[in-house]
Amino acid sequence: MGDTENVTRSAEYIGSFPVDDICLDDQIHQLHTQLKSLKGCKSRQTVLLKFSVKGVKVFDEDETKLLMAHAMSRVSLTTARPSDAQFAFVSHNPGNSDVQLYCHLFRARHARAAQFLNLLLCRCFQLYFLEKHPEEAQAKQSVKKPPQMPSLLNQGFPLSVSALVSFRRAPTQGLLPGEKVVSEPNPELVSSPEEGPTSSPTLVRKMAIRTKALRSGAYRSFTFTPLKQRQQQDKLNAPQEKGPKSPEACSPRTPSLAETEEALAQAVWCWAGVSSDCSSALLEDDVLGAFLLYHHPQKPNQGSLIIRFPSSKVAYAVKNSKGKFRLEKCQVKFESLVALITHYTEVDDELECPLSCARVNHCYDWEGCGNKSSHLPQNEKKGPLKSMCKSWV
Repeated sequence: MGDTENVTRSAEYIGSFPVDDICLDDQIHQLHTQLKSLKGCKSRQTVLLKFSVKGVKVFDEDETKLLMAHAMSRVSLTTARPSDAQFAFVSHNPGNSDVQLYCHLFRARHARAAQFLNLLLCRCFQLYFLEKHPEEAQAKQSVKKPPQMPSLLNQGFPLSVSALVSFRRAPTQGLLPGEKVVSEPNPELVSSPEEGPTSSPTLVRKMAIRTKALRSGAYRSFTFTPLKQRQQQDKLNAPQEKGPKSPEACSPRTPSLAETEEALAQAVWCWAGVSSDCSSALLEDDVLGAFLLYHHPQKPNQGSLIIRFPSSKVAYAVKNSKGKFRLEKCQVKFESLVALITHYTEVDDELECPLSCARVNHCYDWEGCGNKSSHLPQNEKKGPLKSMCKSWV
């Protein structure tokens, strides 16, 4: 994602509250308990959130005043409670020298909007990780190349057999010795000089020998010159020679933040752009119930859902039968993967624990946060809204 790419969405800022420095699983549980208790909070102000790989900025409704700005390295985690249209992220206060974490709470217009805000920040975490660790980008083998039609040009034939590529002669040459007169061919059926071979080399050579048209020495082609053949050979060789040297060709397209809601969800769930080995390893350090949706590279209808449970990571094969999706060893069927993941995020009737929409920032710099500061004016830190920590951050 480019440095200038960002996505802006509106929401209501409820305020912020301190978060205890405890283990991640206990912190998430405490966080959601606190969010649930604040679902009826009336203190609010409409703001604009601007997401980018560099961080999160919060502006007033008219986008004339910057209320707070958080560098991506200073944001610890993001979460949401779609049932109450809540979105929140945890970070250090810019401008404060202490290492106290604060949770910033927002209310979206509806449940899907809250989930979208959370997905945006989740995707920012992933793109920020790719920026910091380009060596973990998805391998090029996942990109399928379009199949090439068999040709003499890519099968190692030398240029001296160019006559076999296009067995035609100059129109002024007349008949060759021993050649019979044939009827005038239909002009519509005659191929142009730029077309490829019209017959196999073996048949053409046998026909030439049979009619005694093949003499000793090189047989000249008047429609497919060595220059054209070299140009075509260069075109065929170019992708094979330059492919391994180009780091930009490691993925089908450049990972981006500007996605539709469905594409954004798929990118977050699959850790799009990151190698499968790396994303699976990062899952071990994520929140309880975090998951990775893995698609089989050769079989698009097959895949697995890897979930971080309290005991360990568990992989469930995703079964697809007649357009119905279900998890291995589970009986409930769904119309889509989105419906499947949404269901198991809300309930845990067949799993060890529910799926979680929360995600941690794996490039969170907790050691350097106490030394960083923001130069926001003091009056902007107070702000017109009484937040729960009594200051804008």
